[in-house]
Amino acid sequence: MNIDWSNLGFGYMQTEYRYVSNYKDGKWDDGELTKDSNVVLNESAGVLQYAQTCFEGMKAYRTEDGRVVCFRPDLNAQRMVESCKRLEMPVFPEDRFIDAVKQVVKKNIDFVPPYGSGATLYIRPYMFGTNPVMGVKPADEYQFRIFVSPVGPYFKGGIKPITLRVPDFDRAAPLGTGHVKAGLNYAMSLHAIVDAHNQGYNENMYLDSATRTKVEETGGANIIFVTKDNKVITPKSGTILPSITRRSLMYVAKHYLGLEAEEREIKIEEIGNFKECALCGTAAVLSPVGKVVDHGKITEFPSGMEKAGEITQKLYDTLTGIQMGRIEAPEGWIYEIEPVKAAV
Repeated sequence: MNIDWSNLGFGYMQTEYRYVSNYKDGKWDDGELTKDSNVVLNESAGVLQYAQTCFEGMKAYRTEDGRVVCFRPDLNAQRMVESCKRLEMPVFPEDRFIDAVKQVVKKNIDFVPPYGSGATLYIRPYMFGTNPVMGVKPADEYQFRIFVSPVGPYFKGGIKPITLRVPDFDRAAPLGTGHVKAGLNYAMSLHAIVDAHNQGYNENMYLDSATRTKVEETGGANIIFVTKDNKVITPKSGTILPSITRRSLMYVAKHYLGLEAEEREIKIEEIGNFKECALCGTAAVLSPVGKVVDHGKITEFPSGMEKAGEITQKLYDTLTGIQMGRIEAPEGWIYEIEPVKAAV
């Protein structure tokens, strides 16, 4: 396999196998691995008409000792269950979800980048309504699929602080779908992110849509802050997607770094009291924020625009160390896909 691992971008590369299971007549079939990367749908399929779809994202890695592992897929399985329930889709069993992840990674094992390359194998489970739907109602038939793609680091050349703006757009309404990983959430954020990029900003810092006074998240990542006395804070809201990376980082802050970690409501006017800010998610792990622009009001964090703040960097180094096997992981965090190969 002729892949330049060290120069991979963060984009789709077709691999050999993907997993497919279909739901019909009230039950899931046994599922199978296939080499066919195409999805054929009726023109009136539920996903095409009413966006009835949800997805997940995770990674597989080669660790320092040569194993191939996946990071906390049980939480992805649980989160997809919640997404399916909210979107009136049949739940794909959590044990089958994890087994399907293992099957796909094993069959594409040669696409897992080598340790130290900075690249990983991105895993995308997703589900969508497949049968024709005309009236506004849930579909009756569904397909669950997983594909994988090797990807390079989200940030080439290391993590550099970015600039956020507070937009005039809302991300999610109270009692809406902001807390689940529905495709429609990301569709509605596309105009806002393109508009932000056109104005020179990297991302949007969304506020709660009810009062527009409290920090929530960005279009594709949760947010963390660090106080001047090194306390790690993350916004609390019922419309925020519960990021697995964010939950892991809060644990790392408390149990590995000995810091206080708290989830609470954060008013937009108090962000100037923090010394560090960062976005967190599967793709980048942590992306430091150097500046937030709120309709002309500029908040610059003391950590600056040159590099990640001290605590942000420690959080990043510790979590990636756990994922890559350099640091011992909490029990249950690492799922082994392939053990260390014995010497011949």
